Amino acid sequence: MVDFKRLDAPDRQTIAAYGDGGFRINGQHWQQPVLVQPRLTQAWTVPNLAGISLESLTPLLQAEARVELLLIGCGIEIAPLPRDLRVALKQHGIVLEPMGTGAACRTYNLLVMEGRAVAAALIPVA
Repeated sequence: MVDFKRLDAPDRQTIAAYGDGGFRINGQHWQQPVLVQPRLTQAWTVPNLAGISLESLTPLLQAEARVELLLIGCGIEIAPLPRDLRVALKQHGIVLEPMGTGAACRTYNLLVMEGRAVAAALIPVA
């Protein structure tokens, strides 16, 4: 598991580590894909990139806190996401940014510490 420098933000969800098929977020271990928002982390029922859809992202669309940027942790390599998904999220005011899971974790931590309206949808890596 890749550990990050400890972030002191008890009021925000921060990613402490990723790898070995899971994540450590605010002291809790997750062994599945997750949706991470500044105040909430939840299991995400997407087995892989092909399973990502507007429906699978409904928890973010219905969240109390507004999301302006959604980082998609694609796994080890960046992969393109369907154009119709990008367009649908844009209609909700959300910009979609796919990247490797490690980069998504690091970027999420940085942006959430800045107070940005960010969320991360993360697929684990081994």
